[in-house]
Amino acid sequence: MRKNKIKILSLLVALISISIQTMAQQVITKQDLSIFPKPEAGYKKVIIEVPHSDKDNQKKIEFSVGKWMEVDGCNYFNLQGTLETKDLQGWGYNYYVFKTNGQVTSTMIGCPDAAKRNLFVTAQPEMVRYNGKLPIVIYIPEGYDVQFKIYKAEDETYFAAEEKSK
Repeated sequence: MRKNKIKILSLLVALISISIQTMAQQVITKQDLSIFPKPEAGYKKVIIEVPHSDKDNQKKIEFSVGKWMEVDGCNYFNLQGTLETKDLQGWGYNYYVFKTNGQVTSTMIGCPDAAKRNLFVTAQPEMVRYNGKLPIVIYIPEGYDVQFKIYKAEDETYFAAEEKSK
């Protein structure tokens, strides 16, 4: 009697494990990245993939292309460059190409005594739709990286106050 219970329990655990594995594979499957073009010489392809949820429409992704640099301790820095949105012909998907000559602008505050710091200096960030079913593909020059943040909207909706005229 006890052996039967153990066998049934083991079988049940095995079935649950197989079911969970199958569901996990379905959730993890993303778009085939081979449909995107190969990077040009001097560029690399970076991918942002996020998990899918039933609240994807309440989220946004902000990504920034940048580079780690040693800078002074008091100024603000900005990488100069352009981010182009390109259409993946025949698929209806977009991808991005960032181009820069590496030039950096900064505020010009004099701070000779401020210690140097290592800072991820970025270009203007880009805000895009969150979509857990599709990756965000970005082509960037070698030596640069992409950082991203996920923004989530609250469930509550607010109304603006109307100004009453006198």
